[in-house]
Amino acid sequence: MLGVTDLPTYLAGLVLIVLLPGPNSLYVLSVAARKGIRAGYTAAAGVWCGDTVLMTLSAAGVASLLQANALLFGIVKYAGAGYLTWLAVGMLRAAWQMWRTRRDRTDVVEAPAAPVAGERPFRRAFVVSLFNPKAILFFVAFFVQFVDPGYAYPALSFVVLGAFAQLASFLYLTALIFSGTKLAAAFRRRKRLSAGATTAAGALFLGFAVKLTLASA
Repeated sequence: MLGVTDLPTYLAGLVLIVLLPGPNSLYVLSVAARKGIRAGYTAAAGVWCGDTVLMTLSAAGVASLLQANALLFGIVKYAGAGYLTWLAVGMLRAAWQMWRTRRDRTDVVEAPAAPVAGERPFRRAFVVSLFNPKAILFFVAFFVQFVDPGYAYPALSFVVLGAFAQLASFLYLTALIFSGTKLAAAFRRRKRLSAGATTAAGALFLGFAVKLTLASA
């Protein structure tokens, strides 16, 4: 089908990949819990755009360049880890503020995320998605297995595979967005719960950053 081989296997692997937790899905969930469905989809759009860029770069062979150039890979890797660490610090600071004001019922409680002034969910989600060299390498290693090398239009094959990937991501993030809005009420009622969840989110982002620094090309 349009140069795509073994589509059922690709779809099965894609479902498992999409369901794996990561900074993208965690950030979309946190935005939806704090700001509602519309903001959640704004963040999700940033993820989809970032993934599209990664897929395009993978199809163009940029990921292979990263894999072959250790210096370039290291620059991208540490830049991504630094950004994730910055987000984690923001979350932990927010959690501390929530804990300090946990007995003040007049404060507004927020769900896990880095609640800074002027936050732009689309841009932040886009950068989180884009600065992931392991994802670039993964897209190349995964996609090329399902593209028929003898097909005359390989770009079309990548488009088909990418469309399925984006559809799976859309369904998964939609489920997270609506789950996040339901969690929001509980976070607003219980400041200790909100502070604890924010701390956990910050710790997870730190873990993502550490994992990224240990990644190899």
